[in-house]
Amino acid sequence: MEFRHELKFILNPQDAAILKKNLSQLMTRDPNGDEQGRYMVRSLYFDTIGGDAFFDKLDGVEYRRKYRIRYYNQDTSFIRLESKLKIDDLSNKTQQRLSLQMAEQLMRGEIGSIPLQSDGVLKDFALDMKLNGLRPSVIVDYQRTAYLHQALDVRITFDEYIRSRVFDTQLFKTKFGSVDVLDPGEVVLEVKYDELIPSA
Repeated sequence: MEFRHELKFILNPQDAAILKKNLSQLMTRDPNGDEQGRYMVRSLYFDTIGGDAFFDKLDGVEYRRKYRIRYYNQDTSFIRLESKLKIDDLSNKTQQRLSLQMAEQLMRGEIGSIPLQSDGVLKDFALDMKLNGLRPSVIVDYQRTAYLHQALDVRITFDEYIRSRVFDTQLFKTKFGSVDVLDPGEVVLEVKYDELIPSA
């Protein structure tokens, strides 16, 4: 199992704009984004009825795992189930493509047709759902701007306009009510790397 370093910081919009400008001279914009490297991300997170994943994060539990279904730019032709394992600032992510039909089945808790003897994140998710009662918990939306340094496998992202909805977990609805997660204008900076970050 391979782990990557994952560091997160909160920036004000002025510092974020300056850092984006500097990074655009040093790194490549994510080709999946628009001309400025931006794209929309929508994720549905799963948790137990007691909110174990939520409280583990609040309590700073060293070893924790979360599952989410994610898609981009409201395009349901590309949907993924992802499992993310965190140990301090190290993370390991496994993922698997889903059809829209399969994603909707998982959201309803219909896992009876999943072959549990197979390998992969779908099997792990189905077992976790069966054993721990995972269920849809919260949806998070945001705009992401991503920069890549391919030679060193470094990825730097800026997440903005982060909004959440808790009581409506219908992931593929286009219209919904949501609330801001951060203070107005705040940006989440995330740095992912293997061994080292280039100094310039």
